[in-house]
Order: sequence, then structure tokens, then C-alpha cells
Amino acid sequence: MTPRPLVPSEFDPPRTLVTDEFVLEPLGPEHNEADLAAWTSSIDHIRSTPGYPDGGWPPVNGMTLEENLDDLEQHARDFAARTGFTFTVLDPSDRDVIGCVYLYPPETRGDVRVQSWVRADRAHLDNALSDAVAVWLAESWPWTSPDRCGR
Repeated sequence: MTPRPLVPSEFDPPRTLVTDEFVLEPLGPEHNEADLAAWTSSIDHIRSTPGYPDGGWPPVNGMTLEENLDDLEQHARDFAARTGFTFTVLDPSDRDVIGCVYLYPPETRGDVRVQSWVRADRAHLDNALSDAVAVWLAESWPWTSPDRCGR
């Protein structure tokens, strides 16, 4: 069964969010090495972040670069199909990957599930990212009741 689009066909999904502290852009294969380095350096921190309650992600044993690439390519396909939207979070000064934001169909409540994480060395940005995304969703996306996964 093909998942249905998460947004109406006439809606043009935003592709960026820019703040003084970070920049969001669609996650893609071009982020593979930096993405893998970001999350593998912060597994315990990510698992303690609201929205990751089951302990299933990130995988404790990590992934190979090829496995991570497969994952990023799937996120890019979801974005193109409008069935989910994953954004990499970049440092505005050096464009290094410092986190991720996921907008996917809800599991239990709301009209979209919102999850985010930042690297452990950027933990001070956890709440700023979550809050900025909440405002962005309210102002620029079509959803009215996002499930922010405990945020």
C-alpha cells in the first residue's frame, strides 16, 4: 500500500528555515557523512530527547556509511512523494550537520508527528530548535494539531 501524501496537493512545502542558530534544509544523500558523524556521536543524548521513547533509534551499534545513505535516500524519496519531510539541521557558519527534524504521519494523535534532535555538543539548542519548528509549523505548514512528541 502506498502511503498517502501528508500535505494537500496544492501546498508547496517550505524547503528552509533560517535562524541565527541553525539552518534547516531537506535531508539528502549529500549529507551522508556529516549526518552519520552527527548522530553516532550523540546516541545517548538523542535517546534521552523527547520523542524517542522506545529506545529503537538511533541504533546502538550504528550503521555503515552505506546503510546511512540508504536511510537518507528513503527520506529524500518520502520528501519527493510528500509522505514525510526530513530536514537536516546545519550550523549556519560552517554548514556542518548538528541535528535533524522529522515531519511524518501521526502514530496516535494530531495531524503530523514532529521529532527533532541535535548533537550532544549542541544540546543547548534542543529547546530552541523545537520551539522554532513549532512556530514554523504554525506559520508555514497546513497542520493544525501537530504531535510534538512530548515537547
